[in-house]
Amino acid sequence: MTALLVIAGQEVRAGIRNRWVIMTTVILAALALSLVLLGSTPTGTIGASPLTVVVVSLASLTIFLVPLIALLLSFDSIVGEDERGTLLLLLAYPVSRGQIVLGKFVGQITILALATVVGYGVAGAVLYFGSAGDAENWPDFAVLIGTSILLGAVFIALGVLVSIVVRERATAAGLAVGLWLLLVLVYDLALVGLLVADQGKSVTESMLNGLLLLNPTDIYRLINLTGHDAVAQVAGMAAMQADLSLSALYAALLAWVALPLAAGVVIFNKRRA
Repeated sequence: MTALLVIAGQEVRAGIRNRWVIMTTVILAALALSLVLLGSTPTGTIGASPLTVVVVSLASLTIFLVPLIALLLSFDSIVGEDERGTLLLLLAYPVSRGQIVLGKFVGQITILALATVVGYGVAGAVLYFGSAGDAENWPDFAVLIGTSILLGAVFIALGVLVSIVVRERATAAGLAVGLWLLLVLVYDLALVGLLVADQGKSVTESMLNGLLLLNPTDIYRLINLTGHDAVAQVAGMAAMQADLSLSALYAALLAWVALPLAAGVVIFNKRRA
């Protein structure tokens, strides 16, 4: 455990030296603040609170931005050490390969969590002091921050796995971009195309639920945009509130973190440095 925390601390210090923490925090805070300002404008006849509008907007932003940041943080975790010639030195210390993988994951998720909490927290503070009450909707905002960190953890785990599987940093970067495109953009387009082509003939509701669970961004979207009535109404996803419970969605998102990490540890233990 001590070795794991030491490696995690090194990742955090490297992130601070490389300005990753500052840049990520500034980007998230700036975009979140812009959405807060837009979300605080009058909401017309729908009667939605500014906070609910901001939650919907931030959730949509997070789906595109946080996975990309997470992959940029993690894609060279192992392969970068290998190319710099420091992996052999790291393996010479009394530390297991599993601790290296988990230590890098913990350090990178710490960086992303800090940036997300501060970035979105600043925007939340501006909204809190600039608007009236709305206390009943703040749990939705807290859930948004927590699940955004969890979504980032999924893509950090995937990035670490990619970094273990390949031998060149450029290849890892290409695979990371491919993963982002597949899970953030292509998968949902393909799913919509399937549903349009099928016209309700073969794809049942349970099959659709299973297909949604195969994409972590869809799980995140379901938690944040259908898990609460007010948010679902504003997001236009009230009809999607059926079948999948919140506990099943959270369990699926946690599995998306655990499985790539476990695979990464197994593969790294078997490969030659």
